[in-house]
Amino acid sequence: MAQLGFYYDMTACTGCKACQIACNDKNDLEVGALFRKVYNFEGGEFPKPWAFKLSISCNHCANPKCVENCPTGALYKREKDGIVMHDREKCIGCRLCTWSCPYGAPQYIEKLGKVGKCTLCADLLDKGEEPVCVTACQMRVLHFGDIEELRKKYGNTADIKPLPDSGITHPSLTITPKKEAVK
Repeated sequence: MAQLGFYYDMTACTGCKACQIACNDKNDLEVGALFRKVYNFEGGEFPKPWAFKLSISCNHCANPKCVENCPTGALYKREKDGIVMHDREKCIGCRLCTWSCPYGAPQYIEKLGKVGKCTLCADLLDKGEEPVCVTACQMRVLHFGDIEELRKKYGNTADIKPLPDSGITHPSLTITPKKEAVK
């Protein structure tokens, strides 16, 4: 089985949030629910301030804690590509997945009383298209594909500030970090 995942080039991201907006539009999310989030980090002191952006969604982990702790099986890994999927019909809105995911990927959607999350736009992938976050990225800093191929091409960095240790879930993510984000 191929494991799909994301590559993110932090060094060129402008933080425009086009990826976040495209995701919200595609998933018709209410205000406050975000399946992809763009964070801004800054620090340092004059004359050496620093700043970086982080765009992140579900990492479709090899060992997803959300799947492990879902009592109904609403969250599961799709066999053919390792995408962590969500079956809204099975979801009871207990939020165990939101508390279990160290990346904050599953989001409770108030009006539904259930959880939702990034599915890497599996519906589009099944039609031969790309995830909307990838196509919306103006700087082309987001890519998706087989995670092993992405790691061969871009390296194997998933441990950056402020993300949790990658050993917890083994995220299908690789990042080209800015020096200030290196742990």
